[in-house]
Order: sequence, then structure tokens, then C-alpha cells
Amino acid sequence: MAALAVLICSAAPLIADQPELRDLHLSTIARSDEETARIKAVTAPPTGFTAPEKFEANPAGAATVRRRSDADAFSLPSGNISFEGELDFKLGNGLFRKLWVSSPSSTLASDGLGPLYNSRGCQNCHLKDGRGHPPDIAGDPGGSMFLRLSIPAPEDAAASKIEDYLASIGQDITPTRPDPVYGGQLQDLSVQGIPAEGRMRITYDEIRIPLSGGETASLRKPGYSIDNPAYGPLRDDLMISPRVAPQMIGLGLLEAIPAADILAGADPEDSDGDGISGRAQITWSERYDAPMLGRFGWKAGMPTIEEQSASAFAGDIGISNPLHPDGWGDCTNAQTACVKAPHGDGDARGTEIDAEGLDLVSFYSRNLGVPERRDLDDKDVLHGKQVFHDTGCADCHRPKFVTARLKDRPEQSFQLIWPYTDMLLHDMGEGLADDRPEGLASGREWRTPPLWGLGLTEQVNGHSLFLHDGRARSLLEAVLWHGGEAEPARDRVISMPPGDRAALIRFVESL
Repeated sequence: MAALAVLICSAAPLIADQPELRDLHLSTIARSDEETARIKAVTAPPTGFTAPEKFEANPAGAATVRRRSDADAFSLPSGNISFEGELDFKLGNGLFRKLWVSSPSSTLASDGLGPLYNSRGCQNCHLKDGRGHPPDIAGDPGGSMFLRLSIPAPEDAAASKIEDYLASIGQDITPTRPDPVYGGQLQDLSVQGIPAEGRMRITYDEIRIPLSGGETASLRKPGYSIDNPAYGPLRDDLMISPRVAPQMIGLGLLEAIPAADILAGADPEDSDGDGISGRAQITWSERYDAPMLGRFGWKAGMPTIEEQSASAFAGDIGISNPLHPDGWGDCTNAQTACVKAPHGDGDARGTEIDAEGLDLVSFYSRNLGVPERRDLDDKDVLHGKQVFHDTGCADCHRPKFVTARLKDRPEQSFQLIWPYTDMLLHDMGEGLADDRPEGLASGREWRTPPLWGLGLTEQVNGHSLFLHDGRARSLLEAVLWHGGEAEPARDRVISMPPGDRAALIRFVESL
């Protein structure tokens, strides 16, 4: 087990009064020794590739949903949800699809938008509960993509709770802070009378990549800048990081993986010498006022679905909520008109979306089902699965976990799942670097994204754009952008026979 995992999970902390990293969001039932042995056996790597593995057809266990051939493939509730749960799912769906309006408004239950924002509703970014994309036309508002902003923390800045905690366990980080004028992300939309912050500009340069067998690929390398900054010049030390909205399926199952099982795969010092590190993100939970394992977001900056949802409401839509009660969202003190503008809080809701509404959206997000696998017994898919393992893809895109046995979430409780992620941070090389640290994640590190459902992106979202900023126009391009720890695997893909390469992509498309 990796050093960091030992440090975190040890029953006898190395430092006095060190908080433990626990699954505070889960109400778990301890596994028996027999269950632990069964889990070890069922999550072991495959021993053959001539036929699908047992249970492989259902990537979300009993929560798997039936296959659909339309754009609603990601919008079904967990396959094992109860009738009562399905009612809550529909209520949450209504809030997820709601279009918020500015204040004051006669529609009191829906006002509070902005004043600065990126989108009027959750569904506008998570299109059909799927993946966002860069703007279709250069200069258009980002829509389902935005820029995170930060600066190096001033030398005299007080340490945050998570910085104090990480220092207490000997973890060095590069501390950052939101931009003092523009905040934590660039909002390119605003309500009437309040200037939007500016426009994200993207330019692309094509890079030709020769492949074995006389084939070639072309990657488009993006460049990012901000046009027309409305609140004064941008700082020279401003760091920007582009982010598209990720797909929503299977989030509740990822949330239900025991932290100890994820940490067991961490190897921050590469002690086994396989070239793959894998580091756990540790973040501060506003809900539990404690350090927790980071699970969600492109750099795993959020510990739970609730906190990810609350942060998105505040930052993306400008909607206050119990975890982010300021009615002005991401506006800073330097943006006086935004802070003083009318907001939608202060009525019966308290905040612009209240605790009940946030719970329903979290429940909805937790229960968006993962579709059943397709063509898993096809000979090309089976061959591609072998290539996937032989090439080393499974070193980070870990195929299987078993979720915790839970007292109160039957849909996610004790399921064998196939997400193809280890939920850890990895150095992905200079080509994908955003040079913007986030907690323990360096400017070159990203959390391994899950691969389930990836082959349905075109069907659900009408595009095939991948990676954190949608630069890859196909799955092959996404693979070819891998660098850092994944560079040897990428090089094997470049040099392998074209038939193997095609089978590898065919396998990923089947997930």
C-alpha cells in the first residue's frame, strides 16, 4: 500500500490529533472477512479474453439501466430504484432542468440567477445528462465550458483549513487563491445592468502524429485567452484552466466506493517501479468540516455529489444554497454592482435553492443510471479488451470496484461496478497540463475519468469531443494526448498494428 494511504488510513495516526480521512457521507455496514475475500476474487484482473467476464454486461450492477438508442440514454434512473425513489428522481430532474431567472421576478421559486453566471440551468451544461463541449463558434459564450481562474497565494495569506491539514501530514502544495477581481471562474454571461466578465477565446494549432502501418492522426492543440475583460486588466500571474461539463451517469456509485479501496491503489512515490504513481486528492468538506477524499471534478476537488452540486449552483449559475449562502455567487468585493444587485434569497427558501432542493438535485445526480454494455461478446471487442490490458490502460483506468454496503442508499449498496477509473490523480504530461495547481493536484495532474458510457457520447450529445477541454475529436485523439505516466502506453498504441489499435478503440466504444 502506498505511503500516503498508510498515512491516512492508519489506525494510529502519525501526528497527534490528526483528523482521519473517512467516508463521512456514507452510512456503511462493515464487510465480513468472507465478503472481503469475495470482493478480492471478483475484482481480480481477467484471466482470459475469449469470452466476457461474469457480470460484465451490467457495469453498474443492479443499478444498470436498459440500452436505449436515442439521446435519453443517460437520463434513466438507477435500474433498482424504488417507486418512492423514482418520484424524488423526477422532482430532482425538474430542478436540474429548471431555467433560473434574474431578481426581482414574479416567479419567486426560480429567481436569483447570477448576477454573473455561465449558464441558466444545470441541464444547459450537462447536455442530456451527458458531456459538454467547447463553443461551436469562436467568440460565442462558453455554454457548457468555462475557465477556472486562480493566482498564487500571497505570501501573507492566511492558510486555509485544508492547507493547515495537509501541512500537518507533511504534504507540500502550491497554495492558490481565486483572482481578487474576477473570482474563481470567468463568467461570460450576466443579468441586465451588470457587465459580464469577458469572453473565453480558443485558438487551435494542428499537430500531425504518424502512426504505425502508414496511418496518421492530427491533434488540435488549444490556446486559451480572455477577450474584453470588463473589470480591469488581467493579472500577469493569472492561471486559467478550461473545463467542459462532464457526463453525469454513475456518480452515486463512484461516491459509494470505500475510500480505503481507492487509497489502496495509490502509489505516490511509485514504490513498485511500474512508472504509474496515482495520488489521492484530499479536499476540505464544507458539509462535514473535515478533510475527505476528493472524488469529483476534473482534479477531484470535491468530496461528495452534494458539495459538487452546491459549488456548481454558486459558481456556474449564481444560485445561493446552504453550503454557499452568498446571493452574489462568485462575484468578488471588487465587483460592487454585482454584490449589491437584487438577489433571490431572503424569502421562504432562505437561500435561492434551499436544503430540500439541493437534496433533490443531489439525489437525481446520484441516481442517473449507467446503460448496459454493448457488443461485449464481439470478437473485435474482446480482442480490444486484451489490448487494453496488455497496453497498460487498466493501470489507471481500473475496471472494477465493489461499493460499500450502505444502510440508507439501496441503489448504490454493495454493487460490483465497472467504471474504468482508479479515482486518483496522475501526471498526464506537458501536453495536457494547465499549469494551475488545485489542492494536491499539480498543473500536470488530472483525475482518471471513468470510461463507462463513453461510446454513447455521439448518440447522447451529438458530438465526439473528449478530455477536460473537448480538444480531442475522437477517442483515438484522446488516447494520443496521453503523456506523463501514460506516455509509454500511448507510445505502444502508436506503434501497435493498426488492427490492434482499431480493436482497442472498438472496446472503449463498447463501454
